[in-house]
Amino acid sequence: MLIKVERVNLLEAVSNLSRAVLTRAAIPVLEGILFSAEGSAVTMMAYNLEIGMTKVLPVRVEEDGDIVLNAKILLEILRKMDGDIVEINVDEKMMAHISCGASNFDIVGMTSEDFPEMPTVSENEEVTVSSEVLKDMVRQTAFAAATSENARPILMGIKFEFSGNKMSLIAIDGSRLAIRNNIIETTNDAEFIVSSRAINEAVKTIGEEDEKITIRVGKKHISFENNGYIIISRLIDGEYIDYKRSIPLSETVSIKVNVKEILNTIDRISLIINDQIKTPIRMKFEKGKIIFTSVSSIGRATDEMAVDYDGNEFTIGFNSRYLTEALKATECEEIYLKFNGPAAAAVISPVETNDFLYLVMPMRLS
Repeated sequence: MLIKVERVNLLEAVSNLSRAVLTRAAIPVLEGILFSAEGSAVTMMAYNLEIGMTKVLPVRVEEDGDIVLNAKILLEILRKMDGDIVEINVDEKMMAHISCGASNFDIVGMTSEDFPEMPTVSENEEVTVSSEVLKDMVRQTAFAAATSENARPILMGIKFEFSGNKMSLIAIDGSRLAIRNNIIETTNDAEFIVSSRAINEAVKTIGEEDEKITIRVGKKHISFENNGYIIISRLIDGEYIDYKRSIPLSETVSIKVNVKEILNTIDRISLIINDQIKTPIRMKFEKGKIIFTSVSSIGRATDEMAVDYDGNEFTIGFNSRYLTEALKATECEEIYLKFNGPAAAAVISPVETNDFLYLVMPMRLS
């Protein structure tokens, strides 16, 4: 194999594909990227047995061929080279001679025969969405997906729902729920669950410009195609939690708050929290204000903010990180905080639209 390619283009592709490469893999080939040169392009593949990524890169192909190169080593080489054009020349012993400007490297490659077969999507459904819309929706829901290795696999995914011309993304980890809605140009009705890690990697390939992403859904796999990249992931099997039953139909308290102001207050109170899981932030609602209190092994902190509230006094506690992540995800100036007492989940919703809805479960106060 002998190819010549612009370094900046190859560097970008290798950097993106490295997200689908295993580190410290038992099988060395899973630490690599497969290069297949033919015609006027090289097809690059990375696959960690969970997420697969493919990129077809236009190059000057002087000799067809295949090789697997260690992604980490190749990425560092490309980052530190100074020239504009990279030449990769592979000999019969699977030695890759990589040169750019005055720099030359000889890297031992691996045969393509050992590279695992990439899954394909036997297409059933296809939806095209704006890359900016998908990126925003993922950012505003993925934080609520479970990340613990002990969590149920279904909770480590994001549920996609298409109904009429509405697209919804849902994430839940047992302590919080995130729902993000958007109107799109489709009439397909479908629902499926995607690994939150896979969809996060997919949106990381999105460039600065707003483009179209094609989502293809099969029986077992899903693919996202954007900007020349195809990301493939296995769908998560199982029945998703009936999250709609968790959403209260009404509330006894609804307070409009400034997001920046409440975030700043929580941030100050959190300075003394050294164990966010076990130390709650207490929010006491009194006439015209919320009093924030936290007590930890470090000490005690108290702060308050003015709000338009004239109801009964009550106190509720939250994990500060969970509450902060939900508030930041709103990306709004003002939101509604809604409650049904100190033992029920807090509801965070927008003031003027129904684009999102977040639930955060309270912590038991001693």
